[in-house]
Amino acid sequence: MTIAGSDSSAGAGIQADLKTFAAFGVYGTSVITAITAQNTRGVYRVQEVSPEIVAAQIDAVVGDIGADVVKTGMLPSAEIVDVVVEKVQEYGLMELVVDPVMRAKGGEPLLAEDAVAVMQERLLPLALIVTPNLSEAAALVGRDLDGWDDMRWAAREIVGMGARNVVIKGGHLDGPAIDLFYDGRDFHEFSAPRVDTRNTHGTGCTFASAIAASLAKGSTVRQALAAAKAYVTKALQHSYPLGQGAGPVHHFFRYWQDLLR
Repeated sequence: MTIAGSDSSAGAGIQADLKTFAAFGVYGTSVITAITAQNTRGVYRVQEVSPEIVAAQIDAVVGDIGADVVKTGMLPSAEIVDVVVEKVQEYGLMELVVDPVMRAKGGEPLLAEDAVAVMQERLLPLALIVTPNLSEAAALVGRDLDGWDDMRWAAREIVGMGARNVVIKGGHLDGPAIDLFYDGRDFHEFSAPRVDTRNTHGTGCTFASAIAASLAKGSTVRQALAAAKAYVTKALQHSYPLGQGAGPVHHFFRYWQDLLR
């Protein structure tokens, strides 16, 4: 189950999550926290869904279908973070992947400032794994991060907040695309060649959703990270221009290639 915002261009958010789940062969359900008017060039309007409707969606899904793994994305307000925390605890949804979405790729804020503290104090302690990029990790630990020593320090801090595992994505650094994983004891790096493309819309959502889908199929956290890294790399390599800005990754590259032969 994904708990996140809707992207009208379908490259990120709920739409990217459901595409990723389908590509991994698992059934995805959705809880929408916000409706955004966005495309490849940016986010133009955001309308939050009421906390009561967020709660009702979770009740409806879990009460009937259930959820082996839950992935959170855009949780725009402190009230919505609180509701998600309460429902995760109520239903014992401990296989929780937290993607701490704070800004859109174009820089538009997607998380209220007062929600950061609630996320730190209430949501992260429930997380099986947290998947921040460099700027999100910096916001969570309250200081700028510059280089690998800072990333290792931040990873320890985030696990210290209660998360069982953390992976800090290194896509914004120079050189190969290296993600830093920390399980509370050891560090491990997941590396892939950097893909030269502007079509990067939805990479963070897709990565976290691929982790969730792999976990649902029985993978360990480390195996799920490796599968997600490989999937996102291929999705970037097979992406295609769509719109006038940052196009989406290609979620169905495994299947569309066969159809086009």
